[in-house]
Amino acid sequence: MAIQVIIKRKFKVDSPEELVPLLTELRTRAKDQPGYISGETLRSLDNPEDYLVFSKWETVEDWKKWFSCKERRDIQGRVDSLIGEKTFYEIFEPVSH
Repeated sequence: MAIQVIIKRKFKVDSPEELVPLLTELRTRAKDQPGYISGETLRSLDNPEDYLVFSKWETVEDWKKWFSCKERRDIQGRVDSLIGEKTFYEIFEPVSH
């Protein structure tokens, strides 16, 4: 069953030109991972520092493999260093009606 991962970041960054390439690299590498379906990044109109990423994966196992991958963790560590706080992740599954 496909899952959605919600990734939340607060960008309190003086130089976003350093951050954007890292986020692009994360998305590019995620696209090459088994089970990756799609992703979308949104910025809050009310709080422009707040960003959400919706990342869709075929299974939670696929997501967990990517999440624990050293390559992703290294890039994510650089992102967190730039934004000054940890990125928040939450996994959701569809609810049938």
